[in-house]
This record gives sequence, C-alpha cells and structure tokens, in this order.
Amino acid sequence: MTCGHCVARAKSALEAIPGVESAAVQLEGPQAVLRFTDEVVPLEQLQTALDAHGYSISEPVPPARPGKWSGKVVWVTGASSGIGRASALEFARQGARVILSARRVSVLNEVIHGADSSWRADMKAVGMDLADSEAMTGRVNEALACFGRIDAVVHCGGISQRSLAKDTSLDVDRQVMEIDYFGTVALTKAVLPLFLQQGGGQFVVVTSLMGLFSSPLRSGYCGAKHALHGFFESLRAEVYDAGVRITMVCPGFIRTEISLNAVVGDGSKQGTMDEKTGKGLTPEACAVQLVRAAERQRPEVLIGRSEVFAAYLKRFLPNVLRRIMRKAAVT
Repeated sequence: MTCGHCVARAKSALEAIPGVESAAVQLEGPQAVLRFTDEVVPLEQLQTALDAHGYSISEPVPPARPGKWSGKVVWVTGASSGIGRASALEFARQGARVILSARRVSVLNEVIHGADSSWRADMKAVGMDLADSEAMTGRVNEALACFGRIDAVVHCGGISQRSLAKDTSLDVDRQVMEIDYFGTVALTKAVLPLFLQQGGGQFVVVTSLMGLFSSPLRSGYCGAKHALHGFFESLRAEVYDAGVRITMVCPGFIRTEISLNAVVGDGSKQGTMDEKTGKGLTPEACAVQLVRAAERQRPEVLIGRSEVFAAYLKRFLPNVLRRIMRKAAVT
C-alpha cells in the first residue's frame, strides 16, 4: 500500500465482510490485522474484497536467512535446468528468497524439493513460457505474490540453434528470436515499473559469448544474443539514475543440455551434445561467478576457459578472429 487513502479503502472493504469484527491496516508490514467474530470467513471472500483495490493475500514470509543475498528476492527464469537451475540454488545458498520460473512447473518443484531443507521455504515456483510475451504482466503478479517484492530478475531462459543459415527456415529464426529476445524483453518491461517505483532493482542477463562475436551454425542464436546486448546497454543508460542496475553475463562453453535441445534448420532438436560443450565448465561453477558478479553489480562478466579470449580478439584483432572462426570446430 502506498498512501493513507489506500489504507482507508482497504480497511473499509475488509470491515464490510460479514464475520470481520474490525480491521487494522497500516503501510508497513504486516499490512493488515483482522479481528473476527465466531463466523468462519473463507479466504476467497477476503481476497475478493481486496481485489477491487489491487491488493492480494500472500503466505507469511519466513525470517531472512544469513548470506550476502539475505532479505533479497531473486527471480530466475530457465530455472528447471542448466545455468538457471544452478543459479537459483546458488542464490538460495547465499540467503536469497528465490522465485524459479520455466515452462515445466513439475520440474521446478523437483529442483525445490532437492534443495537443502533449510532453503525450501524460501523457494517458490511460477510457471512461465518465454514464447508467450503477452502473459508477462500476469507472471509478474504471480511472482510478487510469492514474497511480496522482487529485487532482481535473472534472465537464464532461452534456446539455442545449430544449423547453417542457408538451411534454417525463417520460422526457426523467428522462434529463437521470440524466446531469447522478445520473451526476455517482455518480462523486463513488465518488471521495470516495479523497479522504478521501489527506487531500484537489478537485471542479470545471461546472454553468451555469442552476443559479443559470432560463429558458424548459430546465426539465429547470435542474432538474438547480439540484440539483447543492444537493448540492455540502451536500457542501462536510461535507468541508471533511477537505481536500476544491469549485469550482462556472457558464458562460453558450459556443460548443460543447451546443444541437445538446440533447434536445427527445420525446427527439430539437434539431440546430440557438442564436444566442447560437454567439456565446458559445470553449471555450478558458472553460477558461482554469476552470483558474485551480480552481487558486485558488475556491468559485464565473461565466464569460461580459453574461449573467453575470443572476446578480446574481437575487440583488438577482429580480422584474426574472423579467420579463426571460418575454420573453427564449433560443435
């Protein structure tokens, strides 16, 4: 609640419910304390009374656990596997309350149930399909209902691509762009008003080294990742004075299922593990560096082994990198 008028309206709405004897409403938490008569008042009836004023009933938030992210609420997309899953667990390990999102809520619940027992009360699942940009406002409302606030959004969700440009249908290019770029941008725009209203927040955007330079067989993927850098660098300049921070995370080869699930020219999955991906850093090692970079609010971080040096070649010796990429084994 943001003003005395809002408090008065919420108080009147609650006290008008049969079975509610009195309601004490305040700006700070707990925002409402109710005294009931002997009648049973269904929770749905209370929520209906508050809906008209834009308020919701959320579960009690457990006390904050110690850690560098203690008291913070972090929302991680792509949290069912790979870097997203590892990052969600690492944020939780460091004291954050974590909202996990992906399409498969059942898998998110498995991630939560497999976490340390002392973290589980601080982890909630919210289903999300990045291909459905129109649904993002609803997803933000669901996320807010988990812990009452959002301090950081970690964009890990997305898909990859493995096919020559000449063999890739435009529909596949659009699919990759819709999920990797437009879905991420749509969620960002849905969360941004909240960050501006509360005077700060952070977007942690997992792109790729392929957002800084390009390689064969990834034209659609590279296009989407380059687009993310363009969008978020512009946004960074626009919202910096409002207290909103942006960290671009550029991993190299990380041992996830990204190549197994990568789409090929006709839209089907590749179904095989790239050799270099299979020999890459573990998602857990990547997550430790990601969380550290977010905690330090670094503008950009490169994560990987020797492949990260290609980013410096692109900057200082771009023609050398172009020659290397023409002959490089990229799968």
